[in-house]
Amino acid sequence: MKKSVILLIHLGFWFCYSFLVFVILAAASNNIPPFATVSKIVIGFGYLPTAIGFYAFYNYLFTNYFKQKKFVLFGAYGLLVSFAAALLAQLFLFITLKQYTVENTNISVVIQTTIFIAAIAFISGIVGLVIKGFISWFSDIKLKQELTEKNHQMELALVKAQLDPHFLFNTINNIDVLNQKDANKASDYLNKLSDIMRFMLFETKAPKISLNKEIEYIHKFIELQKIRSTNPNFVSLKIKGEPESRTIAPMIFIPFIENAFKHVSDKQLDNAIEIELNIKEDETTFRCSNIHAATSDKISASNGLGNSLIQKRLQLLYPKKHNLSINKKSDKYLVTLAVKHD
Repeated sequence: MKKSVILLIHLGFWFCYSFLVFVILAAASNNIPPFATVSKIVIGFGYLPTAIGFYAFYNYLFTNYFKQKKFVLFGAYGLLVSFAAALLAQLFLFITLKQYTVENTNISVVIQTTIFIAAIAFISGIVGLVIKGFISWFSDIKLKQELTEKNHQMELALVKAQLDPHFLFNTINNIDVLNQKDANKASDYLNKLSDIMRFMLFETKAPKISLNKEIEYIHKFIELQKIRSTNPNFVSLKIKGEPESRTIAPMIFIPFIENAFKHVSDKQLDNAIEIELNIKEDETTFRCSNIHAATSDKISASNGLGNSLIQKRLQLLYPKKHNLSINKKSDKYLVTLAVKHD
């Protein structure tokens, strides 16, 4: 939600609250004290506890307790804030209206007044909670709409990037050549290509897939790339940890792997491309490095997925739950991506 709209909502609340105070003062106009005294009473009884309760619930309690479904702590801290606001209001009245306070030194009156002011602070806090909840709900809807739109763009970009004629024709030609030497092996590679196409066209529509499926896709993609080189050892893949029961957004890692194959300078070297997945209880860390020509001034995904689009998708899918690092050295390009599990 736009900041200007949020500001208008806040101004609307204070306008309505001020109007309510005005109505109350108008109803009691026959017994109203001097203006200076009235203004201090209104601030002490009305605006001070209301402001504390409203913004404490709005800025802190909603995010840290209510939204996290810690309702017991939310209620406890809500009451604590309300009574703290009441005590501050009482202190304000004591300082500014000593005569007024002295006349109400009866302990029962002080307790009743404190409870009354705390109730005002708590009710104001609930209003702030409702407003914050509405703003958060509206923002979530907008975020989901944006995520849906970006995912759609991502699907189109993935299909364009991965299913380009160059990749398909080379792979099919390699399989055709292999078919003359080893028909069974060629058939196996053809099935892998079919699985990859099916995965990209259908599996990527889901917001999350099993990590096992993602790893299976990576394996098949690498196997298809290997048949384009006389040195199958130019790429290594290591999986550490157990992917079972883990889920992840589809094709989070593959754009980086594709770029590694695209920009590797020498496929005759062993481990020219190194890929590693380290799966832990709370996160999965992906590392992909490739050797590139020292004279290369630019390593990008110009024919695939640009880094900006990849980073935007990560920000939408894993806000504050991922860490992406891209480092280019003289002869090596390294990508490290850590993703927190839900």
